[in-house]
Amino acid sequence: MAGGPGPGGEPPGPDDDGDAVLTRIGQVAILLHAGDREEARARFTALWAEIGEDGDPLHRCTVAHYMADAQDDPRRELAWDLQALAAATLSADRLAHREPALVVRSLAPTLHLNLAADYLKLDRPQEARAHLGRARAASEALGEDPYGDGVRAALTRLGHRLDGPPEGPGG
Repeated sequence: MAGGPGPGGEPPGPDDDGDAVLTRIGQVAILLHAGDREEARARFTALWAEIGEDGDPLHRCTVAHYMADAQDDPRRELAWDLQALAAATLSADRLAHREPALVVRSLAPTLHLNLAADYLKLDRPQEARAHLGRARAASEALGEDPYGDGVRAALTRLGHRLDGPPEGPGG
């Protein structure tokens, strides 16, 4: 979902101990949110190449997540969101017993939400529903904070777009 999960902004960042790569990713994200999509794509492409295939999975996930938001073509957006999910999965496996794994778990609802939105844009409602279900299941890891509230609201909105609003007691 372009621009993050909605009101509430971006996911909480890890205790990065001065992580220069995450700082640089954040600076490019500011360009993206300011509307300079072309420049953001160019800089994210350079960061992606710099990080490399064997780079930190959290860095790869973050760049891919934002790169997806920078795309104009929904198929490319889907491809980048799939990259983000793959990197998050790798990151979660590597961080299984460390606190940054909590950050990765908090990304899962957003990553699946983005994939659901991508599939809906591509008129693939069955895949959209599958990822929406995964996002809802993963949303248990979200905190009671603006980010979590924003993701939950976006889940509700996308659910309404896919299936219509739930029926009230009067039917």
